[in-house]
Amino acid sequence: MNIVRTAMLLAFMTALFMGVGLLIGGKGGMMIALVIAIAMNFFSYWNSDRMVLSMYGAKEVDERSAPEYYGIVRDLARRAGLPMPRVYVIDSEQPNAFATGRNPQNAAVAASTGLLRALSYEEVAGVMAHELAHVQNRDTLTMTLTATIAGAISMLANFALFFGGGNSRENSNPLGFIGVLIAMVVAPFAAMLVQMAISRTREYSADRRGAEICGNPLWLASALRKIALAADRIPNAAAEHNPATAHMFIINPLSGERMDNLFSTHPDTGNRIAALEEMARNTHARSTAPVRADNPVRKSRSVPTTGWGRGSKPPKGPWS
Repeated sequence: MNIVRTAMLLAFMTALFMGVGLLIGGKGGMMIALVIAIAMNFFSYWNSDRMVLSMYGAKEVDERSAPEYYGIVRDLARRAGLPMPRVYVIDSEQPNAFATGRNPQNAAVAASTGLLRALSYEEVAGVMAHELAHVQNRDTLTMTLTATIAGAISMLANFALFFGGGNSRENSNPLGFIGVLIAMVVAPFAAMLVQMAISRTREYSADRRGAEICGNPLWLASALRKIALAADRIPNAAAEHNPATAHMFIINPLSGERMDNLFSTHPDTGNRIAALEEMARNTHARSTAPVRADNPVRKSRSVPTTGWGRGSKPPKGPWS
């Protein structure tokens, strides 16, 4: 079913891309857009994860450079029955995280330095379990491809004012200047609606599965509360320059000052927290899970309020 949905999404986004080409350059523009869309879909399938990671300057870490962070992801992946993903750190004060990759065998997870500083061990586990849930649900391919194509649609629409109309009667757009305006306004808006639909429907599912993976819904609920509060105060410059990728993050990274944020790509955080708290009540979740191979997410001696709580010095690693 997920494969069918991905195919339908790609077909819709390709048609939208071709529609923008038609409105900008008529039949010739539509054919050029079709060729570009096919090439982009093929290229994005194999390289979209690298593109997104590169956008955010993500650096890969391992067990030596980031032992606790890497260990959390390793233990959660084992618990979820997933291959070990590549693990990255993003140099950003805004606490946030995302997952990417075309399938579980080629997945990557990334957390910001701000997240690793601000959250407790348990909360980081909740966040990374959420991201691994996206990997397990095979959401990452759809979300990454959508980000790539939506970004291309927005860029193409920005060129509409300069290239709208065409010179020949055959290649001129059928609606004239009105068509250019539609390409400039409606196409990016439609792409944004698709992103919203994808993220809103899949975040709840990833929250629920992530809570099952880490073993305690309240860990993720607490993390979401902290991340949402910090994201409102701390800007994410890279995300502001690449708004088409906003739906990939666990919490919307955009400041809300741009038109891109007229509609949120994420469901209301309060509703997500309430659903996790209800899940905790229904399953009688306990925060004192045993440390065993069948439940490997370690519980720290105390839940720290200033990050990782390993003394006054920050932990070793790329975020210190």
